[in-house]
Amino acid sequence: MTLRSEAPILTLRDVCKSFGPTEVLHGIDLDIHAGEVVALLGENGAGKSTVSNIISGTILPSSGKMTWQGATFAPATPRAAIDAGVAMIHQELLLLPHLSIAENIFVGRYPMKGAVVDRKQMEERAQAGLERLGLDISPRRKVEGLSTANQQLIEIAKALTLNAKLLIFDEPTAALGGDETSLLFEQIDRLRSEGVGIIYISHRLEEIKRIADRIIVMRDGSKVQEFDTADLPVRMIVESMVGRPLEQMFPKLAIPNDEVVFEVDGLSAPDASFNDVSFQVREGEIFGIAGLVGAGRTELVRAIAGADPIKTGQILLAGDGATPKSPKDAINNGIVLVPEDRKQHGLVLKHSIQENIAYCNMDSVTKSGWVMGRLVRNFASTNIERFGVKGKGSQSANQMSGGNQQKVVIAKWLARNPRVVLLDEPTRGIDVGARSSIYEIIHALAAQGVAVIVVSSDLEEILGVSNRILVMAAGRQAGILDHTEANDVSVMELATS
Repeated sequence: MTLRSEAPILTLRDVCKSFGPTEVLHGIDLDIHAGEVVALLGENGAGKSTVSNIISGTILPSSGKMTWQGATFAPATPRAAIDAGVAMIHQELLLLPHLSIAENIFVGRYPMKGAVVDRKQMEERAQAGLERLGLDISPRRKVEGLSTANQQLIEIAKALTLNAKLLIFDEPTAALGGDETSLLFEQIDRLRSEGVGIIYISHRLEEIKRIADRIIVMRDGSKVQEFDTADLPVRMIVESMVGRPLEQMFPKLAIPNDEVVFEVDGLSAPDASFNDVSFQVREGEIFGIAGLVGAGRTELVRAIAGADPIKTGQILLAGDGATPKSPKDAINNGIVLVPEDRKQHGLVLKHSIQENIAYCNMDSVTKSGWVMGRLVRNFASTNIERFGVKGKGSQSANQMSGGNQQKVVIAKWLARNPRVVLLDEPTRGIDVGARSSIYEIIHALAAQGVAVIVVSSDLEEILGVSNRILVMAAGRQAGILDHTEANDVSVMELATS
């Protein structure tokens, strides 16, 4: 139940933003009240992040005006916005890996005792914030080495300690499982009851129905629709986002062949993140891996790809031993991994699209040991077109939307014509339109006889794309479900067993 105020605490009137000659925001009007959660939705490139960055002081608008609690509001920096009571939890992690969790939570505003940092108070307050989100970890531990999900929870804990009157959440659950998401929603409900205004950005539309009071839809830099309730059919929301009738989200599953092309036999990790995992993938099969955060899914596929060590067990390709000792071993055997974090592990962001694609395919762009610019351009151009990447080969990867960045990561590996493709959270932080095209790529791979393994925290996604689903729980193999018997209940029963 919303406890929203009569007058808005934040207003935007005719706000525009241009980058050079290109206007990316067109006359945005927006009201946010105290004690309400407003979902800000739209495809990648719709303008959601630009609006959020203007409100949070990361960028300045080109024109228009804002008010905050009745007064003119024009924060020139995030610090100015935070001091006014407005804070943003970014989708991209902004933590400092060499500092402790507590230091990250309070960086720039350490509690002081005289002229020195009051570490006891800092760590106690950090511990309280972590416990509110169900994170059982010492605030003294360094951030370096923590999972993406745990780092996301630390970002959220950091924001909760600010005592802000307006919080902007940008894809806060993209890396979280069901239990972590539920704890976050409990905190959002509490904040709303205390009169905090919240702007909530997410591509997970079912959670929007759970958490939001109102929905604002953006498309191509404009506000195109506003709904006074979030209790709407998902199809209606999506069609307002994409501006067209929504076709079936998931392509029809093909029936794989009986021939086993890939096998994992008794695989265990040295750190016990997964133990005694065994499964087979048939030719043309899409094999899903589900489980809660911390179940060992990412660690398993990283080991299969040679990125992490294997303690015991073996990997077979068409019956032959193919257990990798390094990523190079796996790649040479035709096993490739599209990683969970495309920005940190999938791309060199400051380099061009064509360079990123070339890095994994040097044998196709070299002549007599020399990298040939013409070959790089032609090879990249072919794969940009093949995988529907929206952008020119010379464009920097960091200038692209999340969906197109993910297509570049996929394109660079699929250009090698692999035998096994591992996709870890392939649509994390990606809009509905881009998701659909990635699902089509996955199904096209399976149709070519490739063994496809998909890890996803999105239950609807894992059910929609998979022929069979391996469910993991606390590093164990809890069971394997056929598509005909898998549903949200049967998967969660195994995931929590």
